[in-house]
Amino acid sequence: MAGDDDLFGAEHVRVYRETRGERGYHWRGTTILLLSTTGRSSGQERTTPLIHRTDGDRWVIVASKGGAPEHPGWFQNLQAHPEAKIEVRGEAVPARASVAEGEERERLWSLMAEVWPAYDDYQAKTDRKIPVVVLERR
Repeated sequence: MAGDDDLFGAEHVRVYRETRGERGYHWRGTTILLLSTTGRSSGQERTTPLIHRTDGDRWVIVASKGGAPEHPGWFQNLQAHPEAKIEVRGEAVPARASVAEGEERERLWSLMAEVWPAYDDYQAKTDRKIPVVVLERR
């Protein structure tokens, strides 16, 4: 059986859900939540495992896409439909997304780069300012 560090994409989502986060929540020294968005074109639910940290009673994620020139699909979906659902371990939480700006973005970026230093590398690879997304329970 593959270790949790090898989980990726749809397999990560499946294992996370089957075990209520017992497997897949801890991943490569970070913590993972599942973000379910509404497809901006399809209207279908899309679920993505993402590194997160908490900031008070909010969850923080980064729309890095590894430093690609375009935003990840899940972020584009949130721009069209900011209402989403997250799963944190076994808990499903209805959430609303917003993009952090200014000093708050900088503070949250530092918080995220502490657990995933590659975010700084991703930012250096792209001309776009990588969004930091805040998810609040609704």
